[in-house]
Amino acid sequence: MEGERINFNRGQVGIEYMLIVGFVTFAILSVLVIAVFYSDKIKDRVKVNQIEAFATQLLNSAESVFFAGEPSKSTVNLYLPSGVNDIDIISNSLVINFSTSSPIDDLRVFESRVPIQGTITSGEGIKKLTLEATPTYLSIS
Repeated sequence: MEGERINFNRGQVGIEYMLIVGFVTFAILSVLVIAVFYSDKIKDRVKVNQIEAFATQLLNSAESVFFAGEPSKSTVNLYLPSGVNDIDIISNSLVINFSTSSPIDDLRVFESRVPIQGTITSGEGIKKLTLEATPTYLSIS
C-alpha cells in the first residue's frame, strides 16, 4: 500500500508540473499574439504619417514656387515609404494609393491650393522632385 501511495504522489506532481508549463506557454503565446497585432498597427501608423509628411511638404513647396512666379524652380528631396502602389495628380489633387496590413488598400487625397501637373514614381526611397512654375500651373517632375 505504501508503494502505491508514493506512485500517486509522483503522478500528482507530474500533472501539476504539466499544468504549470501549459499555463505559462499559453500566457507567453497570448502576449506574442498581442505584440504582433499591435506591431502591425504601429507600422501602418508610421507609414501613414510618412505619406502625409511627403504630401504636405511637396504641396507646401509647390505653393511657394508657384506664387514666386514663372521663372521659379526648386528641387526637393522627400522620403516615400514602402507600400505605395500609385501616385496620381488629378484635378489639382495628389492621390496616393498604398497598402497596409489590412487586406484593403488605403487611398489618401491631398488638395493643392495651386494648379499642379506632373508625374511622381511610386517606388520606395528618397524622391528628388523638381518643381517649376509656369504661368498657369506648377510642373512636378
